[in-house]
Amino acid sequence: MAHIIVVGNEKGGSGKSTTAMHVATALVRMGHRVGALDLDLRQRSFGRYIENRLAYMARAGLDLPTPDYRTLPEIAPEALGPGENPYDARLSVTVTALEPVSDFIIIDCPGSHTRLSQVAHSLADTLITPLNDSFIDFDLLARIDAESGKVTGPSIYSEMVWQARQLRAQAGLKPIDWIVVRNRLGAQQMHNKKKVGAALEDLSRRIGFRVAPGFSERVIFRELFPRGLTLLDLKDTGVDQLNMSNLAARQELRDLVAALKLPGVTVSF
Repeated sequence: MAHIIVVGNEKGGSGKSTTAMHVATALVRMGHRVGALDLDLRQRSFGRYIENRLAYMARAGLDLPTPDYRTLPEIAPEALGPGENPYDARLSVTVTALEPVSDFIIIDCPGSHTRLSQVAHSLADTLITPLNDSFIDFDLLARIDAESGKVTGPSIYSEMVWQARQLRAQAGLKPIDWIVVRNRLGAQQMHNKKKVGAALEDLSRRIGFRVAPGFSERVIFRELFPRGLTLLDLKDTGVDQLNMSNLAARQELRDLVAALKLPGVTVSF
């Protein structure tokens, strides 16, 4: 069966779609078959990223390694089973179609709580939660006491992940490997950065996730989106020499993919 990677949290602007696109493209470039789904049915940033890529390749006459992107089909009411949720059916049909032709399926979730996101989390073999490096985003995972800095309790999102883990355990499936990715890390070892890091390490032991470094804030990510490109595509599009910022971003991607510890994946880019 395909290994399902879910990229999710319940806050927008944390870099979910950028993370999903770069991990998906990295896996395809390493020779893996990758299916892709975007469950944000309104904004569809991940889906638009791949659509932009296909349009750019057609214009430029290029054939770049690309994930197999699928949209969720509409399900006729008469095709639903008794009491079956239509969103559950749409997701199930699509994942079932992708599994035989995919080594990995990457699912990008919306930055809000939805039925589709909830179900997707229960399907996750690997869960990636991108997080901007601040206590504003930390609140997504847990509540923290302002005076002592100690964690006072899990957030609603952490509780949803716990429920997804319970559902998987009841179904006899392996546990979710949950990785919290610290995006937009500052270049300086600032006091707040250290406090966030210490709080994450403490919380990781309490609720069971791993912490991995993600992407710094770089203009290149915004520039690549309209053409659907990633850092790994630059040389194929005529960029002969990468600048230092691009090389650093490429190394960040390499470190992230290695930190995911995906089955059968040896980082080779």
